[in-house]
This record gives sequence, C-alpha cells and structure tokens, in this order.
Amino acid sequence: MHASNDPGRPGWVLALAAIASFMVALDALVVTTALGSIRHGLGASLAALEWTVNAYNLSFAVLLMTGAALGDRYGRRRMFSAGLALFVAASVGCALAGGIGWLIAARAVQGAGAALVMPLAMALLGVAFPREQRARALGIFGGVTGLAVLGGPLVGGAITEGLAWQWIFWLNMPIGIATIALVPGHIAESHGPRQPLDGPGLLLLAGGAFGLVWGLARGNSAGWASMEVDLALGAGLLLGTAFIARERRAAAPMVPLRFFHSPAFAAGNAAGFLFSASLYGTLFFMAQFFQTAQGHGPLGAGLRLLPWTATLFIVAPLAGNLVQRIGERPLVAGGLLLQTVGLAWIALIAAPDTAYLKLVAPLVMAGAGISMAMPAAQNAVIGAVAPAEIGKASGVYNTLRYLGGALGIALLVAAFAALGGYTSPQAFSSGFAPALWVAAALSLAGSLAGLFLPAHPSAAAARLPSTFKQGEMS
Repeated sequence: MHASNDPGRPGWVLALAAIASFMVALDALVVTTALGSIRHGLGASLAALEWTVNAYNLSFAVLLMTGAALGDRYGRRRMFSAGLALFVAASVGCALAGGIGWLIAARAVQGAGAALVMPLAMALLGVAFPREQRARALGIFGGVTGLAVLGGPLVGGAITEGLAWQWIFWLNMPIGIATIALVPGHIAESHGPRQPLDGPGLLLLAGGAFGLVWGLARGNSAGWASMEVDLALGAGLLLGTAFIARERRAAAPMVPLRFFHSPAFAAGNAAGFLFSASLYGTLFFMAQFFQTAQGHGPLGAGLRLLPWTATLFIVAPLAGNLVQRIGERPLVAGGLLLQTVGLAWIALIAAPDTAYLKLVAPLVMAGAGISMAMPAAQNAVIGAVAPAEIGKASGVYNTLRYLGGALGIALLVAAFAALGGYTSPQAFSSGFAPALWVAAALSLAGSLAGLFLPAHPSAAAARLPSTFKQGEMS
C-alpha cells in the first residue's frame, strides 16, 4: 500500500532526492584526486588507500537492495532521512579521522548510509510523479547524478588543494542537515510491499565480497601463496557459492536468479560488472599518476581528467537515442572495445615525461567508449524484466556494478604493487602501465560479454527512453 504525496510537492521531492543522490554519488569518486594528500597526511599504504575507496563501494553494494527493502517495510521517507543522517554522521567521522583505519571505517559507514539514500530517492520519485511525468523526472535525477561523477575528481582536487582533504567530507554536513530538515515538510510517507528481508543472503554476499577483495588486496604484501591470502580467497569463493545456493531456494531472494535466464539480463550485468571494474580501477590510479608521476597538484589532476569524464554529457545522450534504433549490442560491445583501445594506448605511452597533449586523444576515446556502453547496458537489464520488477533488476545491476568497482581496484592494485611503487615518479609509472593493461583486459572482457546481448533493440528503449539519455557513471 502506498501513501500518496501532496500533489503540490513533486518539485520538492525531485530537488531533495537529487541533492541527496548528488552527495552520495560525489563521495564515491571525490576522494580519487585526494588520495595523494591522504597518503602523505595519514601515512597510508597503497593497500590502505585501496580500502579508503573500496570500503565505501563494498558496503554500498551489499546493502543497496536491503536499503530498498527497509524503505518498503518501515517507510521510505523515514529510512531516506535515516540514511542521510547516517551519511552525514559518517562524513564527520571521515573529516575527523586521525588515522587511516578510522577513515576506512567511517567510509564503510558512509556507504551504508548511501545504500539507504540512493534506492529510496528513486522510489520516492516514483510515488511523487504520475506515470506521464516520471520518465522526465528520472532523467533529471540521472543527469544530476551524472554531474556528480563528472565533477567528483575535479571538486575533490579543488577542495584538497584550496583547503584540505578533510573539507571534502565537512561540506556534506550543512548540505545533509538542510536536506534532512526539509524532508518532513515536503515529502509524504509511503510504503511498498513488505517482503521478508534476506538476512542470511546479505551476510553471505557481504562475506564473499569481503573475502575476495581482501585476498586480492593482500596478495602482494602477504604473498600469493600465504595462508592468509589462500584462506581469504577460498572463503570468498565458498561464501559466494553458498550465496548462490541460498538464493536458489530462498522464498524472497535478494537476487532473483531467474532473472539471469534472460540473455539480455545476464550479458548486461556481466558487461556492467566488468566495465565498472575497469573504470573504477583506472580512475583510482589515473588521478595519482598525474600527481605522483607527473608532479601536478590535486586540482591539476582533476582538470586533466576532464577530457575523459566530460564525454559523459556529450556521448551518453547520443547513445541513449541510438539504443532505440540499433539496440544495445553494438553500443556495449563497440563502446567497451573503444575504451579498451584508449586504455591500452595510455598504458603504452604513460611516463613521467609524457606530454599531456599525447594523453588527450586516448582519454577522450576511453571516455567516449564507456559513455556509449553505460546507458545501453542498463537499458538491456531493465528491458529484460517485467515492469513490476524494474526496481529489483536495477538494484541487482547497481549492486554488481559497485562490487565490480571494488574488485577492479583490487586487481589493478595487485598489478601495480607487483612492479611499481611510490618511491619515485619512474617507480610509479612502472606499476601504472601494468595496472592499465589489466583495466584494458577487463574492458575487453566486457566487450565480449556485450556480444551476447540480443541483436534487436530492447522493449525498454521504447518504454523509458528519457531515463537513460542522461547516462549514469556513478
């Protein structure tokens, strides 16, 4: 049963949901250009920097679908506000962090808050807007989220260089508190179907993902044949297998495995997982390359990433229109192949003395490729399920994307640490190139997954066109 919103409030619902989603999406990537300053300020190791990003991604990914279920059961507005409060409190914890362990723990709590905010923001929009206006509202919402991704590295660099990296998190406090204060007066409460929470499934998924990422993160330092790494990777695989077995027989599964019987759903999610692994891993190192290897400041690094990230608002809308005419397969497979070439090009030429102009073309190529693939892959996933199941399908897609991002960072860090380090610009470049080759390989695997998508345009292209025209890189 759904409680109706005041029909005069949908504009407020859109504004508050967009502001909240902007904060959440921004904090997923805003630290990338601050990693150098965090490393120096807190004496963080490479593995610790990795967990600064992955703690957020992992908790967000494994709790995303639980967040939506909690809103359906206990009230979407109530849990949306609770998620914002948790996010703000964790942001304060990040800003006050006196050590890297504290920062990592606070980032994990941030991700938990974000897992409540993001799915419930979309659910509240679905209640506030009538069907004929919903697609436009979701398109605006997606555009604001995309803007956060575009601006994340740049905003992080500007704040870090102009103030200090802690201010990346302090800024969430006034914005979050103001948003929380406005929610009760402008958003009505609503509920969804009260399905049982899949607690065992959640624990198995979280444990499996943590074990795999931990094992990959510790492989170089502890030794790939060490008991610690073997146990972590083995436990991750075992728990992941147990999760799949659990979902097969659960009455109300977190991830309905029957969705994967559809080639479009399976291939779209595989491509999303792989291109997220490539994208997040590359972004983790690219911002550091401009600072550690080439000597630019955080703001300079953010500006130099713009040829890559700015393609989102140029290419993604074009790709959203093309989906309706040519289908998802050429855009996903072709786009990720284009990104593969761009990343391999950078891996070949990146060095401390490489002129920036030589990097612009491959950055644009990689950015254009991922901007083609993203809306098409999501479109394929959404179009593979019944309209009533779109919310759960989107939750599965985004969960796998964030898990892919965490595993991608772990894989690239392992490749970097095997041959490079932070002792000199040349040492960083020596590790950066192998890491980029891994990212290119992940992108190529995503391109191959895209070949398994149906050849014809999906029904979703006609059903929800404007939702995807903005693209989404969060």
